[in-house]
Amino acid sequence: MIVGHGDVGQRVSRLLVTSGRGRQAVQVLALSRNPERAEQLHAQAVRPLWGDLDDPDSLRRLAGIATRVLHLAPPPAPAAGDEHRWLDTRTTALLRALRLRSLPRSLVYASTSGVYGDCQGQWVSETRSVAPTTARAQRRVNAELTVRFAGRSGLRASILRIPGIYAPDREGGTPRTRLLRGTAVLQSADDVYTNHIHADDLARACLLALWRGKPQRIYHASDDTQLKMGDYFDLAADLYGLARPPRISREQAQTELPASLLSFMSESRRLSNQRLKRDLRLRLRYPTVTEGLQS
Repeated sequence: MIVGHGDVGQRVSRLLVTSGRGRQAVQVLALSRNPERAEQLHAQAVRPLWGDLDDPDSLRRLAGIATRVLHLAPPPAPAAGDEHRWLDTRTTALLRALRLRSLPRSLVYASTSGVYGDCQGQWVSETRSVAPTTARAQRRVNAELTVRFAGRSGLRASILRIPGIYAPDREGGTPRTRLLRGTAVLQSADDVYTNHIHADDLARACLLALWRGKPQRIYHASDDTQLKMGDYFDLAADLYGLARPPRISREQAQTELPASLLSFMSESRRLSNQRLKRDLRLRLRYPTVTEGLQS
């Protein structure tokens, strides 16, 4: 069962539903709160399950229905002034529903590398303590704790900490639009390291974690790229034959760039993916963004 059947969820289901000769390999279920998606899901050989993570009573039918669960749904956006804004109520509701009958054999939760906060460009392994600096990242930490607590009841749960997802066939999945706008990036001295994963490689990592993930294990679903953000945009510009973006200081960025972009420029880290390759035995189809942007 896929909870959160968006772009990555659809890539996972495409991998699951067919074998080498076109036969359906497994039955794939997708939780959806929108009945209008029924035709689309059936066309993808996916069985829709109607339920809303924000309405716990609607999730009771999920109990015992699937042997493996992939949880890709993001936490809810809290209302202004919500004193519980750091809680992921959706993950809590999902796991409560799953506990009503026999637990699935495995569950994979898609988290974010943002749980680490700013690591000042250091290499980060999965054993590093979390230090979330945003309410969004705090909700992810809460979800991780909920998932790991469920593991004490016998659920084999794995967590993928995911960086920036990209793919040429994903909406907003490349820097092209930003390059065409001429949006500035930080000068090298002020710049931050970013991490990436191609959406197709992420889908494969999700599947491998469902079958090969170790109990209560965390994995960095990241590729081998080691680039600062500005260098990533320079590389993309060169590949697309576009002008490289202008460079500005961090002080200039505070006044010239929107807060949504500044938030991605405030944290710097480099994710180790050795555990991903060793435990899940994932061979990246797109080891770096160079291969991925050209795909």
